[in-house]
Amino acid sequence: MVFPYKLIDLTYTLKSDIPTWNGRCGFNHDLHIDYSDCPGDDKFRVMKLSMHAGIGTHMDAPSHCISGGRCIHDFNVNNLVFPCVVIDVSDKCHERYSLSVQDVLDFEGKHGLIAQGSCVMVKTGWSKFWGNPSQYHNNYVFPSVSEDAAQLLIERGVEALGIDTLSSDRPEDGFKVHKIFLGTGKILIENVANLDSMPPLGSFVMALPMKIQDGTEAPVRLVGMVRGDWNKGVN
Repeated sequence: MVFPYKLIDLTYTLKSDIPTWNGRCGFNHDLHIDYSDCPGDDKFRVMKLSMHAGIGTHMDAPSHCISGGRCIHDFNVNNLVFPCVVIDVSDKCHERYSLSVQDVLDFEGKHGLIAQGSCVMVKTGWSKFWGNPSQYHNNYVFPSVSEDAAQLLIERGVEALGIDTLSSDRPEDGFKVHKIFLGTGKILIENVANLDSMPPLGSFVMALPMKIQDGTEAPVRLVGMVRGDWNKGVN
């Protein structure tokens, strides 16, 4: 059987020098046991991980800022696969740009109403700075999502919101989008990669986090599923 989708990796590789929320190293992958440490013919290399939960491409569960909210381990994988909508505002973005209600309405005027149960990905183009952590971090100034746009997406029945920046909120604006989405039991996905390879409509996305007991955040392997007739930027 031929699988009808092309899989698109929307995940950044975890390394010690990637952008982080606090601007310092949030990930270490250290050698714990090397081949030469093993006696006999059975040789193994064993690594040790140390990292912040909200590192790289990651998912925020409601409990991240809502007391009593669902944790990472509470999500069934069947509830982490969504129709994917990509709203591209990269042609107008600047460091303090926020996705607006008008942006959402303009998208719907062209493509139709956003379907209930979708994951909306906001493509700002900020990912071009991923290889320059200081510019990507930019003292917490980066494109985000407005409170009103977030509320409209909730009214549309959107289940997940992703963005190609550190956060859907700038700290200077407060964390209203976090409270709106996580407060209604939805999820947020941050530091999304490769949105150039995703169409505006017609794809799916799988957000598969490390299954951490009582986790409030977790790195995800974020995978887009694109039908074979969409090949713009896909490689």
